[in-house]
Amino acid sequence: MEQKNIIEIKDVTFQYPDVPEGSNLVLDGVNLSIEQGSFVAILGHNGSGKSTLAKHMNAVYLPNGGTVYVDGMDTADETYLLDIRRTVGMVFQNPDNQIVANVVEEDVAFAPENLGVPSAEIQQRVDEALRIVGMSKYAQHAPHLLSGGQKQRVAIAGVIAMQPRCIVLDEPTAMLDPIGRQEVMETILRLNRERGTTVVLITHHMDEAAQAQRLVVMDHGKIVADGPPKTVFQDVEGIRRLGLTVPDTVGLLYELKQRGIDVPLDALSEDECADAIVAALRQGKDE
Repeated sequence: MEQKNIIEIKDVTFQYPDVPEGSNLVLDGVNLSIEQGSFVAILGHNGSGKSTLAKHMNAVYLPNGGTVYVDGMDTADETYLLDIRRTVGMVFQNPDNQIVANVVEEDVAFAPENLGVPSAEIQQRVDEALRIVGMSKYAQHAPHLLSGGQKQRVAIAGVIAMQPRCIVLDEPTAMLDPIGRQEVMETILRLNRERGTTVVLITHHMDEAAQAQRLVVMDHGKIVADGPPKTVFQDVEGIRRLGLTVPDTVGLLYELKQRGIDVPLDALSEDECADAIVAALRQGKDE
């Protein structure tokens, strides 16, 4: 059965107000469809338009030209705004900007309360959301005493409690240490794999992007690459020309290939990379 697109972005252009006339568009004719249940990572250097694109996905921004549809609803139609925000939840870079209460479970309850969800159901949603992000035992804690990774998981729980079908995360690990980053990525993957939530992850970490099913690369407001990470990252020189890096595993395989060792460039995980190198060395020995 064909998968339905939950987000459709058609010929979208966008420029911030009050910029000099003739300035480059922040989004320049972007076309992108996101399938329900998929996990898509969007990459790009600073100023590429990736965060601006993310904010079009739940009507934080509206396009100057073109159209954005969320589950068939035009984001420019104000009558759909509440339904759009229920369908697509946003998690931002700094969790401190999203945490509004003095107790974790009260913070997670804030959005469903504003949506008019009945009190009995709110508690169920809060308990479930905290369980999903692994923060149940912190329900009565003060958010400001948590680590950065824990705060971001609480922010994600607050969005989960709204029960959106899609979650857009705009560089959610940018301010976190490696442990916090890992905690958040495990939460994102669990949401996608176990609950079928559509995930759009804006990131500048290549190891995070490598875990997605699909990778979209942006440059100067345009999409310049779109495909599975194993395919996109094989263009090592093209990625580097955009001011980006490739995962360490691909970088290592690329250097070996430059030195005449016949290794593939599509081994993203450490285990795949190690297996590829061992196989190439064995083949070289046999020859």
